[in-house]
Amino acid sequence: MASVGNSIGQAAIWLQKGYPVAIPTETVYGLAANACDLDALIRVFEAKKRPLFDPLIVHLPSVTTIARYAKDIPPLAFALWERYSPGPLTLVLRKSTLLPDLVSSGLPTAGFRIPAHPMALDLLNSVDFPLAAPSANLFGRVSPTTATHVVDQLGDAIPYVLDGGPCIVGLESTILDLSGPEPILLREGGIPSQHIEDDLKITLQRPHHAYRVHEETAPSAGTLDNHYATTVPLICYRNNEELELLLRKESLWEAGQRTLPNARFPSNEPTLGMLRFQSDIPNKFLEVWDETKFGIRRIVEILSPTGDMKEAARNLFAAMRALERVSPLILAEMAPDHGLGTAINDRLQRASFKGDQP
Repeated sequence: MASVGNSIGQAAIWLQKGYPVAIPTETVYGLAANACDLDALIRVFEAKKRPLFDPLIVHLPSVTTIARYAKDIPPLAFALWERYSPGPLTLVLRKSTLLPDLVSSGLPTAGFRIPAHPMALDLLNSVDFPLAAPSANLFGRVSPTTATHVVDQLGDAIPYVLDGGPCIVGLESTILDLSGPEPILLREGGIPSQHIEDDLKITLQRPHHAYRVHEETAPSAGTLDNHYATTVPLICYRNNEELELLLRKESLWEAGQRTLPNARFPSNEPTLGMLRFQSDIPNKFLEVWDETKFGIRRIVEILSPTGDMKEAARNLFAAMRALERVSPLILAEMAPDHGLGTAINDRLQRASFKGDQP
């Protein structure tokens, strides 16, 4: 079982030996390994059960150090780093030969970022190599925002978790591809893309097919179409009218019942998890609830009672984890689709149930 502590030195020793360790960042916890060590990288993929077609993000402590591992860096990259780094921004650039192809799943480009968490920066400055660090969870599952989340999924697969407390952003980094003639938004994240466009007076291309299908090499980490998934079906809805339609569907509860063995969710206490953005289910829906699913207990997680987007983003993954433990089905209200709400909705949509919808 992984040891949990706050020793930068202990984490560095494991990394120098070629083993992955979990580290805190301001976004989510990452599973870090020497980005230049092929064996260490393979251990990351093995621990996460991550397919080799999904690239890793390379973390470095400064712009100067990134310039050693990337090439043909456009002026826009330096403008972005000056404005947003350290912080939740990843830039896809052409990589140098110092990085093995496994980092980029064979692509000539790789994602680079400078994390803002002080412990992550201290660790990066204590070793003489960059760290490849995808999220410290099993592939495709909900991202970890505390050390306990990491231990729950990877405790038997890694030697050490560097505990830096809860992540203050709670969503992964925004990813921009700067390797071509036009900047492309690959993933919404901790810095809203609209803010980037407004601040730098640029236009980001948004390809219609932003998420890659299974077994097609993705342009960067976190861009696959089915990601951040809960262990039970999660169904998104945009407003209370859509929720009412869902509650009236006979197959709603059946979708949850057929997901997991009854031993985990006893039939004598059926539950339905509800992820709400700002408030509990309106009172008028209680009649619909009693009419259609009498006897089912609601378990509700509210992301931000005040409607604060930063608080909602910070609480998202922890709320998803809490609900998947107690209910065989989650109904998730989407956030207002602006600012960080766009990134929240991106995670919910990719976590949503891909089978036969009720």
